[in-house]
Amino acid sequence: MAIETVNPRTDGDTAGDAEDIPLDPVFALHRGGKMEIASTVPVRDAADLSLAYTPGVAEVCTAIAEQPELVHDYTWTSQAVAVVTDGTAVLGLGDIGPRASLPVMEGKAILFKQFGGVDAVPIALDCTDVDEIVETVVRLAPSFGGVNLEDISAPRCFEIERRLKERLDIPVFHDDQHGTAVVTLAALRNAAALTGRRLGELRAVISGAGAAGVAIARILCEAGIGDVAVADRGGVVHAGRDDLNPVKRELASYTNRAGLSGSLEDALAGADVFIGVSGGTVAEEAVAGMAKGAFVFAMANPTPEVHPDVARRHAAVVATGRSDFPNQINNVLAFPGIFAGALQVRARAITESMKLAAAEALAGVVAAELSAECVIPSPFDPRVAPAVAAAVAAAARAEGVARR
Repeated sequence: MAIETVNPRTDGDTAGDAEDIPLDPVFALHRGGKMEIASTVPVRDAADLSLAYTPGVAEVCTAIAEQPELVHDYTWTSQAVAVVTDGTAVLGLGDIGPRASLPVMEGKAILFKQFGGVDAVPIALDCTDVDEIVETVVRLAPSFGGVNLEDISAPRCFEIERRLKERLDIPVFHDDQHGTAVVTLAALRNAAALTGRRLGELRAVISGAGAAGVAIARILCEAGIGDVAVADRGGVVHAGRDDLNPVKRELASYTNRAGLSGSLEDALAGADVFIGVSGGTVAEEAVAGMAKGAFVFAMANPTPEVHPDVARRHAAVVATGRSDFPNQINNVLAFPGIFAGALQVRARAITESMKLAAAEALAGVVAAELSAECVIPSPFDPRVAPAVAAAVAAAARAEGVARR
């Protein structure tokens, strides 16, 4: 498709280096980037300059050198997050590289600010080696109060997060995993409440054993789901398969208590919950064979695994990853509040109990308003981030990972 453009040399617009500047509104919005650095203090005259920079700044530097924890009080680190990617699994686009990932990382950063009041800096790394990524982030860490890993392909993302959590004493959070898991659990809690069931009564089937699928399975087990089976391209993940990587072998050790094997469609027979995080298409016949009053969370974007119109013919509650259907499972409901709460108490980590608390708080926002088309709040509901942040901060203090 051709994109209408203007030439900055002939149309009076001299900003940028591109020969032809697209006029498409998406390109117009992104022109020059979506972020800027803004000062929080005035620099109007020599007196201001002497306080904000030399010589006054030396006093603060000396104090931090003597008491390193003061860095949280006298710099922005207590409210700043690094949004780190290598560009290998970008927002449905795949491995497009670090430079092409930057519009997404900028978008993530402005969502941090808009919804959580958290400053975030996009950092796109021109490397994909696990050791190099870990070492680079460790060396960047003194500038930040937390690290949000973003759009890093599986299974490397699991090892990168694990190793960074071992080496850093600030929150490290892979949003593709845990943000998705928190919001999914919140929606599932409310769907169960709406239909008079408990999580322990439900059997779920997850399509996709990548970052999101593994994290959803883990948090559902932590929350007390009756059973959950995960299917990948080879079918249901179970201990008898000889083609599993270490992450999937671990997954098999705590899921699929029913001992299912075979295809995704086989596992869906009689299941209470379908959760799709892999793309592909699930046949209507398989959805029709689920338990009465089932829940279908078809979250692939932009094309859900089951179209909502089809899912509604067989399911009591339907959710997607899209904004143009009810019950959008959107990570922005989780990560701004989770980081805001963790930074508020200067948490050393984001723990499983903090994630569970976030999911419970998120579900509680609309607990009095439940319907088949409202089991999760809107991203623009102003109650969301404060509720999640308060719950996360309280959980961090209760678990002993808070420093204030």
